[in-house]
Amino acid sequence: MSDTLAVTNLGEDAGTPDGGKASWTERAVTPALSRHPERRERFESTSGVEVERLYTPEDTASLDYGRELGYPGEFPFTRGIQPTMYRGRFWTMRQYAGFGTAEETNERFKLLLAAGQTGLSTAFDLPTQMGYDSDHSMAAGEVGRVGVAIDTLDDMRKLLAGIPLERVSTSMTINATASILLAFYIAVADERGIPRSQISGTIQNDILKEYIARGTYIYPVEPSLRLITDIFAFCNAEVPRWNTISISGYHIREAGATAAQEIAFTFADGLEYVRRARAAGLDVNRFAPRLSFFFAAHNDLFEEVAKFRAARRLWARLMRERFGASDEAAKLRFHTQTGGVTLQAQQPLNNVVRVTVQALSAVLGGTQSLHTNGYDEALSLPTAQAATLALRTQQVLAFESGAADTVDPLAGSYFVESLTDAVEAKAREYLDKIEEMGGAAAAIDYMQEEIHRAAYEHQIGVENGDRVIVGVNKFQSEAGDPVDLGQPDFSALERGQRQQLAQLKSTRDDAEVRARLDAVRAAARGTDNLMPHIIAAVKSLATLGEISDALRAEWGVHRPA
Repeated sequence: MSDTLAVTNLGEDAGTPDGGKASWTERAVTPALSRHPERRERFESTSGVEVERLYTPEDTASLDYGRELGYPGEFPFTRGIQPTMYRGRFWTMRQYAGFGTAEETNERFKLLLAAGQTGLSTAFDLPTQMGYDSDHSMAAGEVGRVGVAIDTLDDMRKLLAGIPLERVSTSMTINATASILLAFYIAVADERGIPRSQISGTIQNDILKEYIARGTYIYPVEPSLRLITDIFAFCNAEVPRWNTISISGYHIREAGATAAQEIAFTFADGLEYVRRARAAGLDVNRFAPRLSFFFAAHNDLFEEVAKFRAARRLWARLMRERFGASDEAAKLRFHTQTGGVTLQAQQPLNNVVRVTVQALSAVLGGTQSLHTNGYDEALSLPTAQAATLALRTQQVLAFESGAADTVDPLAGSYFVESLTDAVEAKAREYLDKIEEMGGAAAAIDYMQEEIHRAAYEHQIGVENGDRVIVGVNKFQSEAGDPVDLGQPDFSALERGQRQQLAQLKSTRDDAEVRARLDAVRAAARGTDNLMPHIIAAVKSLATLGEISDALRAEWGVHRPA
């Protein structure tokens, strides 16, 4: 007898014992319910998909294995984008880090790399995200608080000190000012003599989701989209290993969207970017393989696994149907982060369990890279202890759980296959409506309204007790978990950052800076690709705020309706 499990076609009639599910319900369930009613009348996922009491071969009778699932590494990629997935190499363990000064963040980077992390992920403070230098009045009280403060090329040099850029990939969560942070990074590589073709990483650069869900936008929609396509074209020619956009469902989900809305609204944005790139003359089969996506992982384990599987299949079909993309260009490559909004300040050690469940869903769902949140993040920036434990969570999943030893291990589950179909169908419904409105850029208000409605319904469920959050609305305790929240002195940090910036401005060549900023403004008025001009500006030691102001002067700022 073989020790290998046989693969059967889910669509084939596997036979149903004793009359099938309906007969079983009458025979066994009805008497049981008369004695012990179920916990609630209707069970459903966060996307409103009804969860049946039991799933059997009847629920997957129409499933065509070749069309709906296929094999890993082959269209429609439901089961994964690589043939061997984690049997060849684990997902990239990319912990998000960034706080205070560039030097402090560099220390955290090195701690995580020494602990076994395999890629860097950078958080920036709000002034950096919004295009303000640390000495601007708008930056007061915010410098270094939710990420690292990067004003100049000198800050980026300190941030990346001792990091081998030709070997370590770096993700940067930055949007409105993504072009400037990428320019800083390229300038550091140039100074070190590292060919641009050898550096790799990702900039988020997803401005549409900022208008929809997050709010760190600067410029109006159209010039912002022009800047993104300039980055696409520049990197396609000069930095071929760089992922030029991470189209982000994460922040949409954090704002309150359901799982189905997360992939629908993310893909609406993605389709808009692809259309804009093609209109700019780019070949979809050249630039699409460098598109990456960013999703959240929340607590509903099976819905999250189904979401990731449905997302791969749906994106592949959309790219083939609408753009005639090749299989390589139709692959959905994505990073996952566990859900920040699910972390609770009450009984924070419970967050260790939440993060583990969420991380498991991402692994079972076939993510390419993963960040696991620290258990203390509902209270503060993650401590070194919490960040290390979060990384160890991934390592236990990788090396001890067995979840990575076979490809797509939940495939064939009657429940998971049914849920995968249902999530895809709901996402399609949203996408069709957005396309009728003219695409993502024209449907921002609609997506905002849908997210607000879903967030409201979730909160009502929490407040009336229908949705249990352990330690918050059930199983509360008076004594909290002991958590050490050692934090930097942000006032001193801000003073130091301002002093360094003043020193740099006093020693640079102001005439060259003005000339480089004038060139940025001229390119913004015209049609030249902006990236070479922004790189030249950062090399002259123009600051992030000065370059942002040059673009503000030409384009203005976005004002919500």
